Amino acid sequence: MQQVIVTRPEQDAAAWMGALQEAGCQASLFPLLDLSDLMTAQEVQHATHLVLQSQAVMFVSANAVRFLAKAMAPTPAWLAHFQQGARAWCTGPGTAAALLACGIPASQIDQPASDAAQLDSESLWQVVSPQVSADMRVLFIRGADATGAIAGRDWLVQKLESLQVQVQAIAAYRRLPAVLTPTQRRQVSNFIDQQAVWLFSSSAAIESLMSQCPGIDWSQAKAVVTHPRMAHLAQKSGWRHLAIAAPGIGSMLASIKSLV
Repeated sequence: MQQVIVTRPEQDAAAWMGALQEAGCQASLFPLLDLSDLMTAQEVQHATHLVLQSQAVMFVSANAVRFLAKAMAPTPAWLAHFQQGARAWCTGPGTAAALLACGIPASQIDQPASDAAQLDSESLWQVVSPQVSADMRVLFIRGADATGAIAGRDWLVQKLESLQVQVQAIAAYRRLPAVLTPTQRRQVSNFIDQQAVWLFSSSAAIESLMSQCPGIDWSQAKAVVTHPRMAHLAQKSGWRHLAIAAPGIGSMLASIKSLV
């Protein structure tokens, strides 16, 4: 039975854990990021104003949806904005499912095509570019780091700004590296010795692991990542056994098998 290490935050891990166990893998949960509430009442009021001013809202993850919906539950007017025509953008089916769950109509959600090679901003652009015009307002819902600074300034932001789109961002939650205990750090070495396959869906998770385990030789570690950028980051730090999974659990399982 192949051992697979799921590094997603606990809030996100259940679907992957269940699918891996159903496929016969020995899945171990090893979260490398911690997520927590962030928004104050004043920030919720400001976020509501920005949502209502925007023609499209880009949710960078399912957690961006969940934390924003939780914070804004007392002010449901933001949901009506989508029912009245605003677009909700996202890069994957997990985020789209979270949008549906909080009450945004499927007709207002834009995401990459089901056969897209990667679920990323570039693929989303192929879908939403006809909507874009100069002076349009697009709001990004992101996470923040330990200081409260909003994370990320990605390709899509730069693309929109080059077309004179007014881009703003708010942080709906805080994302921190999970602090590993001495026992967990020793366990990392054991996972490598046992030929376990690490699953990464975030560059921040890779950085969290490597920064807390500086003495480890990563050249024998195995990992499946969900985007070429993550593979490049891992390779720069010495990882040699990597596979890039295309969207979908089937592709992930095939990538795991390719490393065994």
